[in-house]
Amino acid sequence: MKILSDILQTIKINKVTGNTEIPVTAIVFDSRKVESGCLFVAVKGTQVDGHNFIEKAVKNGAKGIVCEILPTEVFEDVTMIQVDNSSKVLGELASAFYEYPSSRLKLIGVTGTNGKTTTVTLLYNLLRKLGYKAGLLSTVRNYIDDQIIEATHTTPDAVQMNKLMKQMADAGCEYCFMEVSSHAIDQERIAGLNFAGALFTNITHDHLDYHKTFVEYIKAKKKFFDDLKPGSFALINTDDKNGTVMVQNTRAKVNNYAVRSAADFKAKIIESHFEGSMLNIDNTDVWTYFVGRFNAYNVLAVYACAILLGFKKDEVLKALSEMKPVEGRFETLRSQNGITAIVDYAHTPDALLNVLNAINQIRNNEQELITVVGAGGDRDKTKRPEMAKIATANSDKVILTSDNPRSEDPNVIIEEMKAGIDSESRKKVLAIVDRKEGIRTACLLAKKGDIILVAGKGHETYQEVKGVKHHFDDREVIKQIFYELYN
Repeated sequence: MKILSDILQTIKINKVTGNTEIPVTAIVFDSRKVESGCLFVAVKGTQVDGHNFIEKAVKNGAKGIVCEILPTEVFEDVTMIQVDNSSKVLGELASAFYEYPSSRLKLIGVTGTNGKTTTVTLLYNLLRKLGYKAGLLSTVRNYIDDQIIEATHTTPDAVQMNKLMKQMADAGCEYCFMEVSSHAIDQERIAGLNFAGALFTNITHDHLDYHKTFVEYIKAKKKFFDDLKPGSFALINTDDKNGTVMVQNTRAKVNNYAVRSAADFKAKIIESHFEGSMLNIDNTDVWTYFVGRFNAYNVLAVYACAILLGFKKDEVLKALSEMKPVEGRFETLRSQNGITAIVDYAHTPDALLNVLNAINQIRNNEQELITVVGAGGDRDKTKRPEMAKIATANSDKVILTSDNPRSEDPNVIIEEMKAGIDSESRKKVLAIVDRKEGIRTACLLAKKGDIILVAGKGHETYQEVKGVKHHFDDREVIKQIFYELYN
């Protein structure tokens, strides 16, 4: 419990009516979760406007209201606080309420279209391997040191985020590594956080259903670096042409990494196999369990970030050589008769191309590549034909199937994917709406030595259809089918 005036000290306020010397039991932005003593923040969301629920929040017990537009109705014994941007203020209030937990940690944020989850997870695992307590906020799951907290979003809401960080700091964690999505940046979910460093992986077309244009998507990512404080560091991939754009206006100290060009931190692929890769990182050869050029970037980014945090080169490289891939990211499964299945979260055109390129660079001429891929419903539709085009151009056979259709008809999604395939390439394409049957067909088509890529869902253990999440795990399905067919 905090006193309202205390958590308002750093907030830019336009107008206050009522008593600010009142206790606040919680910060809430969902009126359904309001209880007696809560401070309700009316946020204008993408679907609903919290200002329409101020009266309900008061009825449920809110003693303070933060909003951009003051209601015409006067509520007795309720303190009203008007601000310019309630979304931003929500983060600042949450930070104050939980006693500025990000300042008690070395907080590193990772943003980009691809590679966020692998990078933050490897950083978390690396620090724990080096003997430090750390926290993780990721798409797959969150951790407070070794305590698992299941994740519901790539970046949690501001209140949940600050609550988790306080628990991390209270548990003795010195570091926190978090994925920073473009949605979270645009919606001011990270407002009020104190980042010690920020890392940019890459940017390709994604989330245009939300941002509308690629320019706006870039602006959202760039804002993260614009808002960094002096004394922090920014680490960018300069092989991505937008890497330097990210830091044009940053006050952070800029460092860069690259595989193809000169950089502060440099890596080169020496050998690549399905079991892993030999990399040369800053003139030192190191074997890793990671496959493909895209993973070389991820490993290099982790190495560079660790060096910037003050760790020694030798201890970082030794730890990286012992670490395994993140679940659902180029995760390999093998059948009794020598078929290799690769499960990967690739759900953007660029990510899919990266994985296919990695496989094609390793496989021999006798090995066929069969790709099973879909596209999510209620998301950026421009990706659909491009995903199918990339799959067919880089595979011997392709099975188009359901991903998470959500509210859409999966048949329609598949037809939109087919629009990207030319008439000649359609000869090697099958459309099987049922994802399990699509995977089964791929297994039946494969012969000894062949490779099956099942892309799009990776670590996910569900399939969302018409608003309902049904249990579905690509890895479980593959293991079951391999057992039924080849044991």
